[in-house]
Amino acid sequence: MPVHVDIAKVARLARIALTDEQLAEYGVQLDQILDFAQRVQALPTDGVPPTAHPMPMTNAFRPDEVEPSLDRGEVLAQAPDAVDGYFRVPRILDEA
Repeated sequence: MPVHVDIAKVARLARIALTDEQLAEYGVQLDQILDFAQRVQALPTDGVPPTAHPMPMTNAFRPDEVEPSLDRGEVLAQAPDAVDGYFRVPRILDEA
């Protein structure tokens, strides 16, 4: 089955209208992508361990440090509605 038929079918399922010129253009692009995928698949990978990322990565996060926070009472005093030390917000789910 020609590639442009597959592209037309996917476009129809996605409700995307494509002209014949677009189908031909995307067909060429898809052929190139599939050719490249075949070339990658043909590479010898015996003895190469699987990796999650091709470059070594290190954690860029800083360590947690305890710092002073805002005063709870002062913050809750500015809230539109607070009950028992918590912000009171409108119910968004139909739960009893």
